[in-house]
Amino acid sequence: MFTTPIKKSSSNDEADDIQCDAYDQAEFWCRERISSGHDMIFSRQIFHEEIKTASNNFGMSFEAIHSLFRNAHVSYMKKTSHMLKSQTTRHVQSYLNGTSILNIAKKVNYPPSMMARLIVENVALPPSSTSSNSSSNRLENAMGASVNIRKFTTEAIRHPEKELGSATNSVSPEYLFSESKGRNIHKETDENDLHYIPLSRLSLEVREAVDSDPMYGPHHDRMRHNIGIDYELLLEQMLHSFKIPFETEEELRARGTARTPDILLSCPMGLQVRKPNYIQNATYMENSDEYEWKMICWIDSKALYGDVDTHTNTVLPQVESYVHRFGPGLVIYWFGHAPLSRLGDSHGDVHITDGLPDVFMLPTGEFRYKNGQNTT
Repeated sequence: MFTTPIKKSSSNDEADDIQCDAYDQAEFWCRERISSGHDMIFSRQIFHEEIKTASNNFGMSFEAIHSLFRNAHVSYMKKTSHMLKSQTTRHVQSYLNGTSILNIAKKVNYPPSMMARLIVENVALPPSSTSSNSSSNRLENAMGASVNIRKFTTEAIRHPEKELGSATNSVSPEYLFSESKGRNIHKETDENDLHYIPLSRLSLEVREAVDSDPMYGPHHDRMRHNIGIDYELLLEQMLHSFKIPFETEEELRARGTARTPDILLSCPMGLQVRKPNYIQNATYMENSDEYEWKMICWIDSKALYGDVDTHTNTVLPQVESYVHRFGPGLVIYWFGHAPLSRLGDSHGDVHITDGLPDVFMLPTGEFRYKNGQNTT
């Protein structure tokens, strides 16, 4: 049974203000902890506990506040990383003097796994350089194989014990003295094992830094990639349940289409969206004045929280290219998004939701529901 649409009043305006205030408070909480270098940035356990507490305090899902925090941190990194990298020599010297990679990261408020990469890039000896110990030959080899060195660094962060385990083979000769520096974090071993070769300080501290990082590093990159794919597959399955024909990004690329959304609808579809003069939490009402039909030609899946900065500076420029090529479309932020009044919509051509709607309208005027049922 449908309810009567609720138009905005001064009290409803106040409700919208409360929603915006809640978003602002959550975003401020993220930025404050990031700029202060809170311990949660350097410990997976503390990070999990803080995000869980914030989820309860702000009434947001764990995934939403987690994604909002990381989005805010990525924005912070874009603004500050160049200053940190300009002081690379200072950070390398600190490591050579015995300060652990994790503690250097804490001191300068930089992600532990990224600090580990910076140290490896400047201290480690790539395999291609082991044939000669002279500085000139190492430099020449490095300049001629920069791509291989980047690959080596990436592998060293993924598998530090394998790539950096032997100090004599993995640390530049002029920096071998640093292996005797720092605190002892060697794992317990059998002293009677005559074949045991202790892991290098560099490998152990890279492992410590990577395992401490709650947001960056190989594990998190792989996890975000897999989650993104999972939600793309979910979107495809849901569209199949509507019996709506479409092409996937993979299919579009196979036929040479550039700048492809995740889903290109085979024909334009009608999407029911709430009019701006109705409150956000009004009850869904088919064929009411509360909603209006908008045409969409594509759908893009975003397994993240759509905060204002990420939407404005990253997502919107990307999807506007789809608008120019295919027409208006839909962006789904699966973990939620900032108040719609804060998010740009490319002059009404980009629609934003936190999930797939319950009904579409075909070009024939028929309604298509999740079970594939048609009504007119």
